[in-house]
Amino acid sequence: MQKINFEEILKANKEKIYRICRIYAVSPAEPQDLFQEVAYQIWKSLSSFKGNANIDTWVYRIALNVCMRHKLKLEKNSYKTHRYDSIEFKASEDILDDKDNKKYQFLKECIAALNESDTSIIVLYLEDLSYKQISKITGLTENHIAVKMKRIRKKLFECINPKLS
Repeated sequence: MQKINFEEILKANKEKIYRICRIYAVSPAEPQDLFQEVAYQIWKSLSSFKGNANIDTWVYRIALNVCMRHKLKLEKNSYKTHRYDSIEFKASEDILDDKDNKKYQFLKECIAALNESDTSIIVLYLEDLSYKQISKITGLTENHIAVKMKRIRKKLFECINPKLS
């Protein structure tokens, strides 16, 4: 097996990691924090990567696990935490016009309403991964992914359509 370079992995996967972090983030500053945590976990786990899976699959799995753990931690401690929305940070690449920003927010709200398994599948699907790749990352069969995607699309359509009207 060839030597794997952390910086190359991060450079090749930074956009997809950040998009996943944005989906799971609640506040505007959280994607950066989640991204840093994912990067740290990749660095920490790099020596244990055996090469049984594609490096991209391995990175997706780490990103999803970090983001889902973060979400569960927030839900568990939500009664102890106060969120203040008065401070907002927007990275330059995140600036959308008002119409697109509303659509993005609607999509994010509807994805957040899905269960954990469905959220991870749709996030990977939105990354343009094939059912086969999603299957390798999640551990579900391709057929199961196809069935779940049909149901997820229906749920998202039912959630988003009234908001867009």
